[in-house]
Amino acid sequence: MPQAYSDDLRCKLLQFYERNKVGLEEVAEVFGVSYGFAKKIRRQQLLTGQMERPVQVRHGPVSRVTAEVEQQLRAELRHQPDLTLAELGARLQQSRRLRLSKTRLAEVLTRLGLRRKKNRSMRPSRTAKKVDSGGRRGGNR
Repeated sequence: MPQAYSDDLRCKLLQFYERNKVGLEEVAEVFGVSYGFAKKIRRQQLLTGQMERPVQVRHGPVSRVTAEVEQQLRAELRHQPDLTLAELGARLQQSRRLRLSKTRLAEVLTRLGLRRKKNRSMRPSRTAKKVDSGGRRGGNR
């Protein structure tokens, strides 16, 4: 995966451009970068007034799953660990007027490290498993 050019290179390129009063095409050739890159960082410098790379802005909408929602999910599962995704979603919608899809709810629970599966330390089934004549469990070989 390609990596961004360092801020050091950006600064040197822009300082060279300002000192030598040459075109961006020539600056790009001297530094071994594309003309488009040189043009882009000069435009960013004119807009922001700084030579360093601008801080990246988070893409997409802000998540509706806040810390309070995460706390509520933890509390709900602590109180009743065998809730289904549909039941958890219904409780969120009822208490917070927040509607999440089952997929999104499952992603949040996974990220939080919360498990919804029932505990395996349940009593064994009363129905005995069938044993074949060889004394082994299972069926066809």
